[in-house]
Amino acid sequence: MQWRSVLLSISVLALLTGCSAARQVGAGFGDAATQPLVDLNVRRDLIPTVLRQAQANPYDRRNLSQCTTIGAEVARLDEALGPDRDEPPAPDSPTLNERAQDALAEAMLDAIRDAATDFIPYRSWIRQLTGAQARSKAVQDAIEAGRLRRAFLKGLGMRADCSPPASPAWFRPTGRSQR
Repeated sequence: MQWRSVLLSISVLALLTGCSAARQVGAGFGDAATQPLVDLNVRRDLIPTVLRQAQANPYDRRNLSQCTTIGAEVARLDEALGPDRDEPPAPDSPTLNERAQDALAEAMLDAIRDAATDFIPYRSWIRQLTGAQARSKAVQDAIEAGRLRRAFLKGLGMRADCSPPASPAWFRPTGRSQR
């Protein structure tokens, strides 16, 4: 019964918002529908190497004596984490209609994810017993360590008078750096 309402909602979403939101739902459907595999710890999110390195030592300064190496490390973290908060919005920022479509598509994917996990009794206990909860915490810890490392690197970049991306996007070097 609940699957019917989800499928009906997807159809209505496609009719009301156009193809863009329907494509987003279609692209994210597989991940949302396989959420029970994550809860059972059968499907696991991989932690990128750069985040595991950040977890091991977020304040590591080895090989960071030049702006180019700091910038390269920040770029690796940006690839794993997405853009930093200091990054300006993209020049082709989405319109209000596109943002509404994105929000509707995300709501639909949440509904699909919820419907897929509703049949698991005592879901929180299952996640605890299978180790899925611990894995989820490990992924979140790695993300936090990566964000901490990126902030540390940008601070080093500012101190060394480096241009972005080795420093925050708003920072303007004075030209005194010799690196």
